[in-house]
Amino acid sequence: MTTPENGNRPAAGLSRRTFMAGTAASVLAALPVGAAESPAPEARPPEFTRKIKLGIVGLGGRGSWIANLFKKHGGYEMWAVADYFQEVADRHGDGLGVGKARRFSGLSGYKKVIASGVEAVVIINVPYFHAEQAADAVAAGLHVYMAKPIAVDVPGCLAIEALGRRAAAKQRCFLVDYQLPTEEPNIEVARRIREGGLGALAHVVSFGFSGAWADPPKTPTLESRLRNEIWLSDVALGGDNIVSFDIHIIDGVVWVLGKRPVAASGRSRTCRPNPSGDRTDCAGVVYEFDDGVLWTHVVHALNDNADLTSLSASFFGQAATGHIQYGGKVYVRGGDKHYVGTCGSIYDQGAIRNIATFYQDIAEGRFGNETVRRAVDGTLTAILGREAAARRRYLTLEELVRENKRLDVDLSGLKA
Repeated sequence: MTTPENGNRPAAGLSRRTFMAGTAASVLAALPVGAAESPAPEARPPEFTRKIKLGIVGLGGRGSWIANLFKKHGGYEMWAVADYFQEVADRHGDGLGVGKARRFSGLSGYKKVIASGVEAVVIINVPYFHAEQAADAVAAGLHVYMAKPIAVDVPGCLAIEALGRRAAAKQRCFLVDYQLPTEEPNIEVARRIREGGLGALAHVVSFGFSGAWADPPKTPTLESRLRNEIWLSDVALGGDNIVSFDIHIIDGVVWVLGKRPVAASGRSRTCRPNPSGDRTDCAGVVYEFDDGVLWTHVVHALNDNADLTSLSASFFGQAATGHIQYGGKVYVRGGDKHYVGTCGSIYDQGAIRNIATFYQDIAEGRFGNETVRRAVDGTLTAILGREAAARRRYLTLEELVRENKRLDVDLSGLKA
């Protein structure tokens, strides 16, 4: 199925590449003239004494891309793949070196991956299916690496929360792949905010700006919506823009503050011509925390050359301001904890770090599964914003969870 977009943490400001470059420069400076003309041998990639048999579920845009990152890591054996479409499983199975007998398709293809002898599974397809697929993987005793968002509704979130605990009890890893909190400059800003660098927090403002997702006319079955990220335009499949895309920065705010809001209110609208799916195009949500702090989030999914910084959040205190984002300049401005940093290519480097962390967690027996708790809080926050805006009223998180409303889709006519 197709996917959206959507390790070892280096020391602050020092990547492996920077370290190697600095070391090389020092060596060259010490050599006699002319001695540097012979090229230095390339650094050898790390060698892994253990290979983890891996299965990939979902080989669309991000799924196929991240599968190749797992392969490049070197510690994984690309053992099995599944995608709803057999031709997609075969095409990417060739590139990953997966045997033809272990390339599966259809809605139940993931079950064959689970039964194929893998140790771990990467679930990176349509979010509507995440909870069910993770439940089967954990029941089979597998380690789980999951893409965001973890679910599209409250029952799915609560199921993932329970699965994280169940996996830990079985001494299995469960990692949710969020990249923004792995970037050192963002980590430094978050640390200074938590240490009181802003003074008393007043309010937060965040933005989730994307282009318009494809939304062609529907066909007799759901199959056409499973290609080319079209499912992003169907709320039950992708969760709406605030859940499927904005979740990056919503997770970021929850990560920095260490808690989720207790209520929200807002408005949303669909303004594109002739919509087929039910996703909204824009929304404004005001969240409220238990201490009275307000958080305004703006949703925007239009092809209109918007010039605001997407996937960013500013934290306004009474003494200073903090800012994080998905790439670019971040800072704490003012106060006694002033800081300025620049985030690099978070999209790929964050995933690479998470892939390395997943391997190390498995190899070293670390089963804390800390990312699951935060992923549940962030996704519930996004769903709360979606529902408050859609209903155009004040909605508490307690009320939302108590409703436990499930989103369902019609799977009739699809290949089992």
